[in-house]
Amino acid sequence: MAAKKTPLSCLETVKPVRDALDVINGKWRLSIFIAVASGKERYTDILDSIPGITPKVLAKELKELEQHQLIKRSLMEDYPGKTSYSLELYAHTLVPIIESLKIWGQNHRKKIFDKGYVETAPVDLSCVQDAEHSMMTD
Repeated sequence: MAAKKTPLSCLETVKPVRDALDVINGKWRLSIFIAVASGKERYTDILDSIPGITPKVLAKELKELEQHQLIKRSLMEDYPGKTSYSLELYAHTLVPIIESLKIWGQNHRKKIFDKGYVETAPVDLSCVQDAEHSMMTD
């Protein structure tokens, strides 16, 4: 018989997942991260690759991603000065996670809209609801 998960073990899972989601959460952060990860280095290239984002918002979000040590801003000493953006070495650990989320999202869309997804073994997340409630009341 499987041991029942305690709220503490659920919190040990939920809190770091929430921390990770907070880093990439928002209307633009994930798009910016993906643009830089796909090779867009210049500010204008990043701006042009994300429809609807304003220059002010892009600058703000790039600074936030830089503070989270995901994006590296490099200033070249050429004239005129050239600024480029790249992923920090640490940020490369996020790339396979985003790829997994992409695949999950594609499968979920198929499941919901096309009914073409074959389900895998269920994952026990019964404690997550209790953990989220506990976090809200802390």
